[in-house]
Amino acid sequence: MAHVKTESEWQLEMGSRIIDYLAGELYVDMRFLEPVLYVLVPRANMGLSTFATDGVYIYMNTEHTIDVFRRNELFLKRAYLHTVLHCVYCHLWLCGGRDKDLWNLACDIAVERIIDGLDKPAVRRILTWRRQKVYEELNKERIISAAQIYEYLLKVDREELVKMWNEFYTDDHTLWQYENDRKNMMQQPQKAWQQWEKKAREMSMERERSHSKDGDGSDSLYELMRVEKRRRNYGDFLRKFAELHEELKVSDDEFDIGYYSYGLSIYKDMPLIEPLETMEINRIREFVVVIDTSYSTSGELVRRFLQETFDILMDEDAFFKVSRIHVIQCDDVIQSDDVITDRRELESFFNAFEIKGGGNTDFRPPFKYIDSLIEDGKIKNPGGVLYFTDGEGVYPKKRPGYRTAFIFMQDFDETQVPPWAMRIRVDETSR
Repeated sequence: MAHVKTESEWQLEMGSRIIDYLAGELYVDMRFLEPVLYVLVPRANMGLSTFATDGVYIYMNTEHTIDVFRRNELFLKRAYLHTVLHCVYCHLWLCGGRDKDLWNLACDIAVERIIDGLDKPAVRRILTWRRQKVYEELNKERIISAAQIYEYLLKVDREELVKMWNEFYTDDHTLWQYENDRKNMMQQPQKAWQQWEKKAREMSMERERSHSKDGDGSDSLYELMRVEKRRRNYGDFLRKFAELHEELKVSDDEFDIGYYSYGLSIYKDMPLIEPLETMEINRIREFVVVIDTSYSTSGELVRRFLQETFDILMDEDAFFKVSRIHVIQCDDVIQSDDVITDRRELESFFNAFEIKGGGNTDFRPPFKYIDSLIEDGKIKNPGGVLYFTDGEGVYPKKRPGYRTAFIFMQDFDETQVPPWAMRIRVDETSR
């Protein structure tokens, strides 16, 4: 007997078809969006009044979605793209210690501004006076990313914030993975985040390939992508510090399970081919993080830098089973040296972390200290040194015997940085 669909099953099927239709309409107008469309899987949630996502699924009140589609297709296309762009820019995972409500508003403004800048029929609408006013203010101060908008909103009075929330609210953010609790954050899977970072890169490349000479209205989207790319670049940069090392692990590329099992079945305890138990893999083995704790360095920026760094270190594919990480705090003298050997210690360190220092900046003491640790055998083979700083201080003249990268979170004087030092700017406003 054929299965008779229930009302809820029929509504979910119709909701899924509507999502496919919305994605198709957006693709026709903006083909560079192809990598990020059709990624979110439709699911029903009858408690919602608009779309919601956790980075994997797009949830909807199917009955409400069908009704809105009949009455206002344009709104639904914009709402779908709005939710997708939150994923593209990883807004779901980047709240950190910020105020949730303010972060939600900042992210909504960021993506609505992008959509309003896309000169395409699929999403075109007349701008309200309030939107025009907000965009003019942001343009005047050259504010682009959600993090920059968040800082701007901190200066806005409560009454105006309510009006802005009513103007820009589009989708539900209750499923976002806020990072106020470090313990909970460390338990969150990184796969969705990593997938969207990959999709964002693909979209950026597709946009560059398809961008016509007369423009397609996506300049603002591309500019935000460029700003957000700084944060992703830091993750790639840090992984380059990984050392090639041999670790006990079956090499799937060189191990044939068929022959191995056949040998066991014939000769009992003697397989025909022994599995290769070692393979060379790139993982972080041992390195040093130095934090400039001088009076000019923001404690909040330090925490965000550590959070970004530790997120990568917590990745199982990047962290050895036995690793040693020295986290050194220093202004013009060494303030502390915390040694971390596993994820549990990493979590405890972060939860109890406090800035120590507040004096002037001198980059030389940490290198002398690290050299003494190497001489005493406490650091045997450092994979590198990451030095977080604002860039204002006395640099060592002599090149150390290990790779060193200075991590800047603001503009810095290139001429002051020694030529032997790697450098990368990870702007706080790119998050």
